[in-house]
Amino acid sequence: MRRGQSLVEFTLAATVLLLLLTGVLDLGRMYMAWVAIQDAAGEGALYAAMNPRCIRAANGPDCATPNNVYDRTFIAVRQTPGTPLDPYWVTITVVPNDPAQICFGTPITVSTAYSFPMITPIMQAMFGPQVILRAYAVQRALNHGNNACPPP
Repeated sequence: MRRGQSLVEFTLAATVLLLLLTGVLDLGRMYMAWVAIQDAAGEGALYAAMNPRCIRAANGPDCATPNNVYDRTFIAVRQTPGTPLDPYWVTITVVPNDPAQICFGTPITVSTAYSFPMITPIMQAMFGPQVILRAYAVQRALNHGNNACPPP
């Protein structure tokens, strides 16, 4: 009789412990994904500060892939080792996104958003099937984005 009782108690406790551990696994994956998109936003903002004329590929021949902010941010997401995210689900936003609006010292914000899929049922019940992770980085332009700017 005692053996059966211990087995039932162990089964109940192990089930709860296993659910908690899988929830921690999901939270760890979520944190890794957030760090990846935060680093990518920082990479894009730094590139934008040094190259304010190349926000997107359409800004000129010198801005062809991968020499623009959007591509640099995307590449940074894709090349982050060990991340559990799909880089094609990352949304990248740059403000201002027109080089004509950027002068020396203009703050440039690169924002990234990622729709993170939860894999464990307990986390899906708490947060829903997907959580939107957001990160951003701001850098000031280190040179002129356009020729209409006053000299520094």
